[in-house]
Amino acid sequence: MKSLSERGVIAVIPAYNEERFIGSVVLQTRRFVETVIVVDDGSTDATGEIARSAGALVLIHERNQGKGKALETGLKKAQELLPGAVVILDADGQHMPSEIPQILEPILSGEADMVVGSRYLNGNSRVPFLRIVGHRMFNSLTNHTSGVHLTDSQNGFRAFSGRVLNALSFHSNGFSVESEMQFLAREHGWRVKEVPSTVRYADKPKRSVFVHGLMVLDGMLKFIGRRRPLFVFSAMGTLLLLTGMAWGFCVVEIYRRTLQLAVGYALICVMLIILGSTSLSTGIILHSVRGLVLDLFQHSGCRSVSPRSE
Repeated sequence: MKSLSERGVIAVIPAYNEERFIGSVVLQTRRFVETVIVVDDGSTDATGEIARSAGALVLIHERNQGKGKALETGLKKAQELLPGAVVILDADGQHMPSEIPQILEPILSGEADMVVGSRYLNGNSRVPFLRIVGHRMFNSLTNHTSGVHLTDSQNGFRAFSGRVLNALSFHSNGFSVESEMQFLAREHGWRVKEVPSTVRYADKPKRSVFVHGLMVLDGMLKFIGRRRPLFVFSAMGTLLLLTGMAWGFCVVEIYRRTLQLAVGYALICVMLIILGSTSLSTGIILHSVRGLVLDLFQHSGCRSVSPRSE
């Protein structure tokens, strides 16, 4: 049986100011893959030099562009090397390179096109409470909007079959890129599997959990709006319409009791109904425009995005 490195497996590691950990991560990862690609995303420390010394192929971004762009750069380079599979992991030592074989196994056996590690399947990861709350919220939002259900949608420890690499192009620059991958999986009909993985929290996070969560949420809302405008705007419009109708009942009830028109409440009612109707109309229009654009791409022979995302 061939070893993993003999089957054309490449690791992609996005890194930003990770000089403390990148050397050991690269050295451990090289035991299981043929090539390690590190994307130095505008680091101001020695991340790139250390990664190169540890044996990685290092790609440099002159300025920090975000995790999504760093992954896209690394995956594009990996695609040029025609790998059988690609595994991605973080540079901060949270993921365990020794678990690469179990992340890759469903890919190499032909069972899956995308494999996601989950810190919630084996119970080995001592996840801080605030992170658990955030993960559950993002899992729910991503699972319901993408149609692909995972227990750990924010886990960056993943593997992909070489045949799907050309579809890994991201709109998200930052940390919401993991959620975007679920949309890509749905749109392209990939087979997705989760396997247990361990996440270690040895160091304090670079930024507060709250700020990180807001960054992820902002990115998610942006690409959800682009990919599923009918879902987003219809949900918003329905909520506004229902709220407007509730205010309308208040207006009617006040008039029934006092025989006086509650002008303020009536204006709020009208405003909410107008906004709700506008939101619904906007969603329908954007959905139609998106479908037209997809048809144009298909007829022009360009790589298309399946309309199944709605």
